[in-house]
Amino acid sequence: MSSAALGAGVLPVRAFPQLTVATPRLDVRGLVADDAVDVTELFTDKQIKRWLHFPAESEPIDGLAWCTELARERRDSGAGDHYAVVRREDERVVGLMWTRRTDWAALSTEIAFAVSPHARGFGVAAEAVDALTIALILEHGFQRVELRVVPGNKASRRVAEKAGFVYEGLLRNAGHVHSGRVDLEMWSLVAGDLR
Repeated sequence: MSSAALGAGVLPVRAFPQLTVATPRLDVRGLVADDAVDVTELFTDKQIKRWLHFPAESEPIDGLAWCTELARERRDSGAGDHYAVVRREDERVVGLMWTRRTDWAALSTEIAFAVSPHARGFGVAAEAVDALTIALILEHGFQRVELRVVPGNKASRRVAEKAGFVYEGLLRNAGHVHSGRVDLEMWSLVAGDLR
């Protein structure tokens, strides 16, 4: 990028950092083509589809594309990345996370997540969200990580609370799910919260 462009206030595009984080039970890593079947299965789960921030008229998610070219495009553009949440005891993909709405000037990003039906209720989402958030802040310099939760999604609200996020308020008519337009609760964890 030219020094004139930098002087004019244009920020260079940064690739989103590739990362892997581990907890005692889980590994959070970038998705690979071999995860495509698990990803397709997750995105067709009725409970996940209910709360996903995709309108009903959107095409079904292609698991292979989500794991490969869509993840690569998101990472290379600096917008975010796609992750598998893998249970260590059996190496099974038990959830997905993805980052989006990355603002490099503000050093902020948003995490979204989905957990397999057989892994729900065991704290998998909170553990994975917490680990990814800490890595983004401490290892990669992010100052703010957000979660946006549809009111009524009690499980996601519990994840936000358990992972240490702070409720900031309601974003009116700010999102959409399969049933239509919805408000979104804004939750955040900032670098200062880790001190």
